[in-house]
Amino acid sequence: MMLVHVRRVLSSVSALLALLLPVVAAAQPRPPASPAAQPLSLFPLASAWTQPLDGASTAPPAFAGVRAFVPLDGTRVVALDLEHAVVAWILPGTPLSTPATGDGLVFVAERDRITAVHEEDGRPAWRLPFEEPLAAPLVWDNGWLVAADTAGTLYAFRATDGELIWRQPLGRPVHVAPALAADRVYAALEDGHVVSLDVSTGTERWTTRLGGAPADMLALEDRIYVGSDDNYLYCLLASSGEIDWRWRTGGDVTGAPVVDDARVYFVSQDNVLRALDRKSGAQRWKRALGVRPTRGIVRARDVLLVSGLPPKLFGFAVKDGNPAGDITASGELASVPYVLPGGVLPTVVLVARDLAQGTRVTAFRRTIDQPMNPPLRDWPGVITAWPPAQPQVPTAPSTAASEPPR
Repeated sequence: MMLVHVRRVLSSVSALLALLLPVVAAAQPRPPASPAAQPLSLFPLASAWTQPLDGASTAPPAFAGVRAFVPLDGTRVVALDLEHAVVAWILPGTPLSTPATGDGLVFVAERDRITAVHEEDGRPAWRLPFEEPLAAPLVWDNGWLVAADTAGTLYAFRATDGELIWRQPLGRPVHVAPALAADRVYAALEDGHVVSLDVSTGTERWTTRLGGAPADMLALEDRIYVGSDDNYLYCLLASSGEIDWRWRTGGDVTGAPVVDDARVYFVSQDNVLRALDRKSGAQRWKRALGVRPTRGIVRARDVLLVSGLPPKLFGFAVKDGNPAGDITASGELASVPYVLPGGVLPTVVLVARDLAQGTRVTAFRRTIDQPMNPPLRDWPGVITAWPPAQPQVPTAPSTAASEPPR
């Protein structure tokens, strides 16, 4: 009988504990909920380092990963390591325009040839005799290297070894560099025509005429966005070349537009930055600029970067076009800014030219001058004691394309 009584008591205690444990657990202090980690905004930026290069920049540089490839004096290309601010290698030659990059290679158009070297160390990959003067810089995309000469002929090479796959006479020279997307190559001609060709064969698919000479194009899988000197930005359907919509500005469109999931952004010679709906072309916002834009814009996180002749770069919020900040270079800008990929702190690289100082490359890095959001305790790899003695309240804060035959 005693054993039965003990079992009944233990059973009652277990049942009581089962009822009390959830209540006790609920009363225990819990760690504060961590806010979702948000990427740092671009500004404010401060100079992190400056690397002078011995020579004058004779063409805009190319960028790939953590490297810049800068043509100097028309006699060499200098590869600069942007992580360590040191020269990685120098390629002697006669560079005529901005190099192209891709497939781990750097492609340089010279006076009588096209040269390909390895990005990492500048070792030769291949050389191809090519004496026809080019009308625009070389373009690389998904294994294709495309060139356009001043006689109006388009060439498509296999980028890995320089083999010519096809050539297509267009009858008129291109006005800007060709653009590639999906299985198409797009050529914008001096007479205002935009031509679509099959990337594998060079066969013409369609031709559309704009109201003026085209500016740099942004080619996507379903649409092509291209400005013109008739003061319009055009949206063309990639399938047919039909003009889906166009937007009138007060001046020539400058450079290639940029896009996000919902909008297309561009600048024009009426000194205005605009955001339009990608599909309908309806204007979402516009912002008057204090500078005449001389090149296309760059999107860096939550900011659009605009530059002109003055040695200053201006940032505007993607959301509404409000000013976000600015940075000053050491001389006239030689190219669009470059945003280093990856990294916790955003870094913007500017290449500037100065008659007295030559070419100077400067990296500007995001400064941390206020409590971080999320707080340091919420960053991966950071261990803090819990629960804290005094809990803190956080402060608010190219599509795939067909590859060339192998």
